[in-house]
Amino acid sequence: MKMNEWTAICRVEDIPVLGARRVARPGGMDVAVFRNDQDQVFALLDRCPHKGGPLSQGIVFGTSVACPLHNWTIGLADGCAKAPDEGCAQRFSAKVENGAVYLDAMELASLAIDAPRPVAGPAALR
Repeated sequence: MKMNEWTAICRVEDIPVLGARRVARPGGMDVAVFRNDQDQVFALLDRCPHKGGPLSQGIVFGTSVACPLHNWTIGLADGCAKAPDEGCAQRFSAKVENGAVYLDAMELASLAIDAPRPVAGPAALR
């Protein structure tokens, strides 16, 4: 089994409490890195499983985030919508060491690379 290769992303204090920071990737959609009021850090694809809303713009509460579009509650630990809603956002491994936030380099390079970007605005009407 291969050991994880971790990539330093930022410091914990760089992520707003009860908020998120977006991490751009060379391929695929951004990853949202969340921080709750206990300084726990979680990482999900920045795309709600419902209509593709930017989870990084949602409000964090406990170990969940509310999607800013339709207020779906998404669990930060597993990326899954809370019942009665269904669907999951891609989860990424995250860890904190000495105040630094790390994401798994292989996951960043390979997970959800082909996920379609949400279409907003007039183009969505076509």
